Amino acid sequence: MTQPVVHAHAWMPSSPCSDGCLPKNPPTVGRIVLALRIVLALIAFGVLPVLVVLGVPFPGVRRSLTRIGARTLLFAIGIDLTVLDARSDRERSRTAAGALHVAGHISWTDVVVLTAVQPSTFVARADLVDWPLLGHLARAMKVLPIDRARLRELPGVVDQVAERVRAGGSVVVFPEATTWCGRAYGSLRPALLQAAIDSETWVQPIRLRYLDGTGEQTTATCFVGDETIGASIGRIFRLGGLRAEVEFTAPEAPGSDRRDLARRCEVAIRRDAGVEPAERPRKDVYDPTVHEVMTEAERSPSAPTVAAA
Repeated sequence: MTQPVVHAHAWMPSSPCSDGCLPKNPPTVGRIVLALRIVLALIAFGVLPVLVVLGVPFPGVRRSLTRIGARTLLFAIGIDLTVLDARSDRERSRTAAGALHVAGHISWTDVVVLTAVQPSTFVARADLVDWPLLGHLARAMKVLPIDRARLRELPGVVDQVAERVRAGGSVVVFPEATTWCGRAYGSLRPALLQAAIDSETWVQPIRLRYLDGTGEQTTATCFVGDETIGASIGRIFRLGGLRAEVEFTAPEAPGSDRRDLARRCEVAIRRDAGVEPAERPRKDVYDPTVHEVMTEAERSPSAPTVAAA
């Protein structure tokens, strides 16, 4: 697969995480189990898009079928799932009719995990649709593509997200804008959170982490550094004893300031998470070049006010 041409800019998201973040000699499964996983995954990859299409006229049916398909795929990958939800009934009701879901980003497996919990629309990297297997699934689930190398397209993506949640849909965004290992993390960039403010929709922070067989947090699933998607899929399919833990915290009101909203969501996601903050470059604070680009975009009457991604 040919790599897309990327026009880098000062605000292009980057992570210092690399293959050095991966655990040494993690538990793996035998050849028979691996073969069974591959067969089941291929079946799930083939069936899940069909289930999505069959359920299109009936949203409730579509969500149920998508959840079943995602859980089957998660089982094939070899990742167990635990969902923690201490929200009150009132807090749950705030996001029942559509919401913006915000989570940290560790791996391509995040999409499968979160879909297995609650099928949603995902804002994902534009080249995802070109990936083997996952691209087929992404097209079926109608992900909203975002090309972070093209800042001028960002207001349009924010518009689409706002439209989806305004119509009662759930949209998942990863405001770190790139993947990290799970022990280190990046700051939440506020741009996409403008969609919640524009649509006056509550935001649901989600804590996502991966645990090993002993219940300790692991970086085994992270998709970072120079690893290709094919190599990552092959490596993760061989791992044993993995569990994804998804925790829903109290929803955050949209407010009127996307930067404040991003800070509140970051506190909710990171509190008691046991991760160490990475050193953040100055560009996470302010970049005059990007400010000029986004200010020009903001002058458009049809574009919402957004900051860099």
